[in-house]
Amino acid sequence: MNSDYKIIYESNQLLIVNKPSGFIAEGNEFEARNMETIYLEYLMKKINRPFLGIPHRLDRVTGGVMIFAKKRGTLKKLNRWFEQGNIIKTYLAIVNDKPAIEKGILVNYLGKDLVNKKGIVVNKKHPSAKKAVLEFKILDSNEWGYLLEVKPLTGRYHQIRTQLAFIGSPIIGDTKYGSKKPYIEGQIALHAKSVKFPDSINNSPLLFEADLPLTPLWSQYR
Repeated sequence: MNSDYKIIYESNQLLIVNKPSGFIAEGNEFEARNMETIYLEYLMKKINRPFLGIPHRLDRVTGGVMIFAKKRGTLKKLNRWFEQGNIIKTYLAIVNDKPAIEKGILVNYLGKDLVNKKGIVVNKKHPSAKKAVLEFKILDSNEWGYLLEVKPLTGRYHQIRTQLAFIGSPIIGDTKYGSKKPYIEGQIALHAKSVKFPDSINNSPLLFEADLPLTPLWSQYR
């Protein structure tokens, strides 16, 4: 297995990995190589008929901590934790344009632009509106851009990308949301840094962290 697909933690119930940007998370009929098939192949070398459930997904263009469940009961527990907002997700994003404030909480109502496959900010009364809450702060800056710590407090479609673009700070490389600064094709400067569980699963750690990508842009913030 390519060393890029780093296993952060593994037990009989969990498989936590560092997903590289540019890979789709879940299997589909159009792409044979994706995170689900890669790690199913990995498990099949160790056990017969492994189960691999996906309680959350990262966009293709995003990398970082991704959780798999190796048992159906574990998947149900993780799904419940995500639905209840009990799992804390922390992302790092690099933007070219400085946000107007150093830190804050963004509250918007989001819908979907189905034609362009992107999130949009809509009026609260819009029939498809879903409340989105996101906490952010500036951690660092240099000539490459501004490093933000981002914590989505809700789980909406393209939430981080949509809300940061709405305040005039699209993520570097995210041309879909207005970024003018180039990055690696098929990737954006958004990294799922960590997830924190509310409770241990069979003596597992509570916090799982993914190393930053090995690219020149991210190396500026190590």
